[in-house]
Amino acid sequence: MRIRWPWKRTPPAATAELDSLASTLPARAWREEALARAAEIQALSDWMDNLQEPRGETDSDADTRLADAIRSHVAAVQKAASGGRPRLHTSARLARATSNIHAAETDLLRRAPERYLRGELPSMDAHVRRHLPVDDPRRVRIEDIARRDLDDGNGHGALHPRDRESIIAAMRAASSAAAREQQRVRSFGAIISWASVLLFTIAGLVALLGILRPQLLALCFEPQPTPTEPPMLICPTGQSVLPDGEGSSGADIDATVQSTVSKWDVPLIEIIGIVAAGVTGAIALRRIQGTSTPFTVPVVLNVLKLPTGALTAVLGLLLMRGGFVPGLTALDSTPQVLAWAVVFGASQQLFTGMVDRQAASVLDATGDKTYKATTG
Repeated sequence: MRIRWPWKRTPPAATAELDSLASTLPARAWREEALARAAEIQALSDWMDNLQEPRGETDSDADTRLADAIRSHVAAVQKAASGGRPRLHTSARLARATSNIHAAETDLLRRAPERYLRGELPSMDAHVRRHLPVDDPRRVRIEDIARRDLDDGNGHGALHPRDRESIIAAMRAASSAAAREQQRVRSFGAIISWASVLLFTIAGLVALLGILRPQLLALCFEPQPTPTEPPMLICPTGQSVLPDGEGSSGADIDATVQSTVSKWDVPLIEIIGIVAAGVTGAIALRRIQGTSTPFTVPVVLNVLKLPTGALTAVLGLLLMRGGFVPGLTALDSTPQVLAWAVVFGASQQLFTGMVDRQAASVLDATGDKTYKATTG
């Protein structure tokens, strides 16, 4: 007898609903956030339509136009966040969604009743503190309004219309500052991404040159011979005995070099450099904190380390071969060559560490204008 477990099957209607929901889910987190915020703003606007108490805009025609404007902004957000291909014109869609959300929030504050405005005042004050400098007059103004409202306690005193406009102006300025901060982070991430693509291309071309013309990038060394050992040619993938200097011609030495150098020498060194860079990048992750921005700056920073490690491994061995490092011009075994490739690949952190510090300063400047939350 076959047992049918009830949780093994999903009703057809539920399955269709889940499939429909999955097909309409946005591909980016910011799209989901924009759609949720737009729906919230529209719900608040509809709620205000049914209130009997006076709204912020006493003129009915003006209030209706504000409601229509909110509806138009919400529609623009929904179109920007859900229409088109997920990765098509992401920057423009994000800017359109963000600007329309800010405009809808401004119109919502203009038609909001006073009790709603008072209830949201602490949150708006915190938002302004987070994004506007301490000496900004709009921040000073909203802090004064919030302080007076807190001292009032029961809210018996009515807000002056000028106070409402000051609150709206401060909120609009803070939202614009937040958008600029996000754009700064996005621009920095784009620069790092393009730099990574460029370095990957250069590393690929160097590897291709090493495969096609290995003699041009011969990462080989000639250790000092000893009385008991013949002169050797040490390469990353092999080694050979060099012809004795007496009675040997340059053609013999060239033939030995050509037979010892492999087309896989440079690609092997680059792969070792990439692995070493990946390990050091993983270790550096312990100093990276998460970010609330929708841009994966820490990820692109670690991607940048990979081609940098490949190139520093090759360049480091070339510098050693050219005698740039005193006392390290003659590696005497293939494992030593590979070990130094690991060292030079890991040394990319000396260069990319400066980029890490710049990224940390960019992320720290996002939403931090000497604001410290007292709770939560």
